[in-house]
Formats: sequence, C-alpha cells, structure tokens
Amino acid sequence: MPNREKTTSSDHNASQNKDCNSKRVKECEDSLAGNVSNLCPSDLPLSSPPQILSMSELLEAANEVSKMTIAHEIIVNHDFKLQETNFLSNSLEGRVKEALHKAFWDSLREELSKTPPDYSHAIRLIQEIKESLLSLILPRQTRLRNQIEDALDIELIKQEAEHGALDIPNLTTYILGMMATLCAPIRDEEIQRLRSISDPVHLLREIFRILDLMKMDMVNFTIQVLRPHLQEHSVQYERKKFRELLNKLPSAFIEGSLACTAEWLRTAAAKVSSDSLPSSSSSETSGSSVPPCEVAAGEVSICSPTAVLNQAYMDLLHWEPGKDYPETMLMDKDRLHTLQMQVNQLAIIAAVVLVSSNMTGNVSSSPGCVDRLKWVTKALIEGLPSTRLEDALLDISNQIHQEVNSILLQLGYPALSNDKAASLKGQIMSIADKDNVVRMVIEQRIQTFLSHCVSPGGQNSKNLPQGLVPIQEELLEVGQRFGSLTHHNRQVFGPYYSEILKKLLLPEGKNGGGIETY
Repeated sequence: MPNREKTTSSDHNASQNKDCNSKRVKECEDSLAGNVSNLCPSDLPLSSPPQILSMSELLEAANEVSKMTIAHEIIVNHDFKLQETNFLSNSLEGRVKEALHKAFWDSLREELSKTPPDYSHAIRLIQEIKESLLSLILPRQTRLRNQIEDALDIELIKQEAEHGALDIPNLTTYILGMMATLCAPIRDEEIQRLRSISDPVHLLREIFRILDLMKMDMVNFTIQVLRPHLQEHSVQYERKKFRELLNKLPSAFIEGSLACTAEWLRTAAAKVSSDSLPSSSSSETSGSSVPPCEVAAGEVSICSPTAVLNQAYMDLLHWEPGKDYPETMLMDKDRLHTLQMQVNQLAIIAAVVLVSSNMTGNVSSSPGCVDRLKWVTKALIEGLPSTRLEDALLDISNQIHQEVNSILLQLGYPALSNDKAASLKGQIMSIADKDNVVRMVIEQRIQTFLSHCVSPGGQNSKNLPQGLVPIQEELLEVGQRFGSLTHHNRQVFGPYYSEILKKLLLPEGKNGGGIETY
C-alpha cells in the first residue's frame, strides 16, 4: 500500500488558498463578471404580452432564483455557512432517519458475519468513500489522487474479496490516514477517535459521518474565499439576474411591471408628502438629512426620491402580515421580518427599563442595577412572537418587582410598599398600549436612529438618541445590519426605483432631470 503524502495543516490551507484563488475564483469571475455591464433605466424590461411557460422554463427560472438567492445570502450574511442538519430524536424525520440507518447497517453486519463473508455492500461503501476522498483533492494534488486510486482500486478489492483475501482493517487504516491528511484541523480529534473503534460496521458508519463534515468544511472554505470576489461583482450580478428573470416570467405572473414595488414606493411618497405639509422643519425632526420635498422658484413641490426610498425602507419594519412584499425585497423578507421583531422587542425592553429605573429612584443608579433589569426583561420577552404582549408584560412586571426588592435589600433599604409595587407593575403593564407615552417616545427615538442608518452613507451610524443606552449594543448591531442590507438593495435596484419614482413624483410632462439615479 503506498505511503500517504505528509502535509501539515498550514501547508494544506496554503495550497487550498492558492488553488481556490487561481481556479475556483477564476470560474466565479467568468460566471459573474462576464458580459455584465452597468444598467441604466433604459435597460428596464417593458411590459410584454402574456406568455405561457413550459415546465422546463419554470424549472430554469427557479434555478436562476436559487443561484441569485445563494449569492445574495453570501454577500449580506457574513456568517453564512453550510451546517449539518440534525433532526430531533423524537421528531418524525429523526425517527425515520434512525430506523433507515439502523436497518442498513444491521444488514451490512449480517453480510460480514456470514461464512464466508459477503463483501458486496462493503465494496460499494468503499467505492463511495473513495469518491468522497477524491472530491476533497485539489486539482494540483496529482500525487495524492494517484495514491488513492492505487490504494482503493475497486477491481483489485473485488478480486481479493472473491479469493477471501480482503483485509477490511487494513483498508480502513489507510482511509483514516488519508482523511487525517485532507481534513481541516478542527476534525483531527474526531478522526483520531475513530482509530480506537474496532467494530468494522461502526467504523464505516463513523467514517461516512466525518467525510460529510469534511465536504461541508471544503464548501464553507470555498465560500469564504469567494466572498470578496462576489462582493466586487454582486451588484451587477444580482441586477443582471433579476432583469433576466423578469424577461422570462410572463407579465401576468408579476402583475405587470413590479406592481408591488411601485405600490410600496407610492405609499412611502404619500407619507413623505403629507409629512412635509404642516411644517418646513419636518426634515429636521424626521431624523433624515435629506429634505423630504424640494421647491424650485415657480415650480410645484417635488418630493425627494431619496427621502421617499428611505421612508419605504423604514416602512418594511412595520410591515403588516399577509401584505404583498415588494418584488425587489423578496430575498430579504425573512431577514427583515427578524429585524422587525428585534426592533419591537428592543423598544419594549428600553421602555420597561426606563419605567423601572424611574420608579426605583436612586436605587437604579447602583452598579449593575440597570443591566439586571434589562436582562430579566430580555429573557422573558424572547418568546414574544408566540405570546401576547400583555401576558409577557405581566410576567415581566412580576419578575422586575422581585429584582427591585432584591436590589433594595442588598443595599439595606426596605422593599417596595404595596402601593409602590402596584404602581410599578401597572406602569409596566401599560406599555402594552401602543399609545403609552414612554413606549411612543422610545419607538420614535429608535426610528430616528434607524432612519440615519438607511440614509446613503449612514449604515454605520453610531449616534444614539438619549434614553437608548440600555439597548445600545443590540440597537447598534440592528442598525448596522439594516443599513448594510438597504445600502446593497439601493445599489442593485436603483435603476428600477429611479424609473418608478419618476412616474410617481414628477408632474406630467416633466423630464427626470431632477430625479436622483441610484
């Protein structure tokens, strides 16, 4: 049996980096950057007669959506990676998977226990292991590839099995050695553990499990290497794929030319227009650095497209369930829904902490008091999506009461009187009312901060309004993610937004000279 090539983890990682940057990145460059040019509004698809798509065309469109979604996810989610799917042991999927696997491996054990042993299934498993190992080999590692081909020669293994000379332990020893050569450092301990397994069936089962993890490691490494390249071309790539998708789909399928996106922007334009009517200083109080409406001498008022788009992005954080989502935001729908829930929860947490701090007077200034109140509230509100706010606040008020009394006793003060305890609980419970003054103030300040984050160049804003210090860390993270997401969306779909906003904002007969192009 040939000697396996000795490589250190650092050598292996270096070779991976070098090869991925020369081959895989080149392939990505060809597919993403090839024939991609900047789009302008004139490139936008016009309404076309209804057409009927065949099943193959629908599958092709679905495949294009999948590619665009994966590329988008890699760009906007820096933590994106493939992970092992683990079903709960008591779930239907978990029970079915366990039953099927048990039946398969029990069958293999029976075959190997026969006299003479039946190696037919074992040889097929070795063939699969060989293919998995070869898939982990980089193109330039021809020596390793030849070693695997020679050591796991299936025809030779079949002949050995026919003559009763097949040595399974010797084969698995070589396989484990090759896995140790090819794996990432994180898998070294697991592979070392496999060397102590003497049962051949159990060992083969564990080999397959670790090989699956190694293949996942390789894919995640490739994603990490490709991410900078994808970021360089992502705007052009997503815009190009979106245009191709619109050209393939019948107009009836998308209800015309981005009908939901147009309605989304129309609603935002109406809000900006109405906000600008009462006072010319509304732009100062709205938290946006862009004037909502501009008026030239002798001209009618024209709302700023940037202000309208900023308002549209903010509206996504208050989206009503079941309402049609803008076509240009569909890939981020789940992500924005999560941000919406986080913003709502942060507003409740800040309101509870503010009310509790005011009620406890000087006690709230003691070290760690505000943090204790915050973490109690945060822990109890995490189940809010499936719990009525009133019920959650009832639990929170009771726990806050206990925490306040505990702090008072630690500081040598008497516990809250019954009247003051009832007042504390009542004020916390009243936060469930959307018209609650404290809640409204906190929500307005959060919206002011987030409106800065969605403004061009403001995705890394750190200027928090007063009263938001208890949720500072969480809110800064939300603002950064929301700002980065909307910034990328603005770059990709800017030409579409410009075209729609020209029709919405300019009086009939006016040209688009005053409309920003994103």
